Amino acid sequence: MTQDSSEAAPNGSPESSPHHDGERRTRRSLAHTTAFRAIKARQSGHHTRMQVVANWLTELASSTRFFVFHGVGFSLWIVWNLGIGGLPQFDPFPYGLLTMIVSLEAIFLSIFVLMTQSRESAIGELREEMTLQVNLKIEEEVTKTLQLVAGIYTRLGHKIGEDPELREMLQPLDPAILERDLMQQIAASIPRLRESRGTSD
Repeated sequence: MTQDSSEAAPNGSPESSPHHDGERRTRRSLAHTTAFRAIKARQSGHHTRMQVVANWLTELASSTRFFVFHGVGFSLWIVWNLGIGGLPQFDPFPYGLLTMIVSLEAIFLSIFVLMTQSRESAIGELREEMTLQVNLKIEEEVTKTLQLVAGIYTRLGHKIGEDPELREMLQPLDPAILERDLMQQIAASIPRLRESRGTSD
């Protein structure tokens, strides 16, 4: 009887209470969110002048005023060069000067947009790597919890059934095995995908 009460005491302690577990999960979630924001903040703090210009131009090119400005400008340009009302035609049809200006603008805007996307992609890769590491850490904690529960269950005189799935869950996760299995699944699905495309054609 004394042994049972001593074993039940830790379960009622504040450290193992649901309220304490909820606070710990909340703190961990806030820490992860802060870490994700810190990645963006660090990358934003190391911008070069060219990157600052690229950000500004990308934001400008995606704004409504940029669209309105070009719509009005192109319309005035075309109407002016129609020769209506005796206006001098400095760029008559097929508007070679306008075509050159628009082409150069599109080239430079594409370069700046690609620069912005490349930086955002690098930030996304960092966040994905952090998410992977967090998930692996969580999996280690869950596996350790299962091992502790299985040990307590055995000490209480109970027998764990011969469950191969349970035994596999008690083993630590091996990322290399998961990566190998995923690559095998992808390699196996590529021929089927090609066959389905060939059949549909």
